[in-house]
Amino acid sequence: MEEAKRVIGMSEVTKVYAMGEESVHALRGISFEIKQGEFVSIMGPSGSGKSTCMNMIGCLDRPTSGIVEIGGKETAQMSERELAVLRNKTVGFVFQQYHLLPSMTVLENVMLPLRYQNIDHAERRDRAHTALKRVGLENRLAHLPNELSGGQKQRVAIARATVTRPSIILADEPTGALDSSTGNAVLELFGEINAAGTTIVIVTHDPKIGASTKRCIRILDGLIQSDTLNDAGGAHA
Repeated sequence: MEEAKRVIGMSEVTKVYAMGEESVHALRGISFEIKQGEFVSIMGPSGSGKSTCMNMIGCLDRPTSGIVEIGGKETAQMSERELAVLRNKTVGFVFQQYHLLPSMTVLENVMLPLRYQNIDHAERRDRAHTALKRVGLENRLAHLPNELSGGQKQRVAIARATVTRPSIILADEPTGALDSSTGNAVLELFGEINAAGTTIVIVTHDPKIGASTKRCIRILDGLIQSDTLNDAGGAHA
């Protein structure tokens, strides 16, 4: 059986932000890799560096030093345009607050990322419809976001993240605005998407989510505290 390829690689990554005359060390030399098809949580309290780590994976920021490799490409020297192209093709984003456009229907919200890939309207519509059917919302296509529950909005956001067929889904506190049963249903949906082969990375402060993923990387004070396989109960190599 062929070994899964690496889709995310971090090697001795640091990130330093200038805050006035002070320097804030958000990441202090972290290294890990995530292979295609993994289901991983990156967990830590506020200020731990997990959001900075998320920005690196999402091609939203560059490291101060070290190597960040996403989808086989190093991001440090890429232009903003190159990062945008890589981000659009490789990463699907899911956020705590959904970020749906209120004036667009559910279908239009899911079609939107495909516009930036120069896909024609008919295919955009077909792919968005398929993505919404996958999350159980094919009967809500013409609804506006304010006509949906929180759980339905997050399902729309997941459909929008998957419609571009990215190799990585990056989710930032995706159940943070949901009640526990709805949050569990959303996590189950991520599990189904992962089972179909998509790499899932969830950034969270919630230990329950950390325990629900197959692997959990814990970050504290800009350093990796632990890297554990939950289903095997041992440290990840």
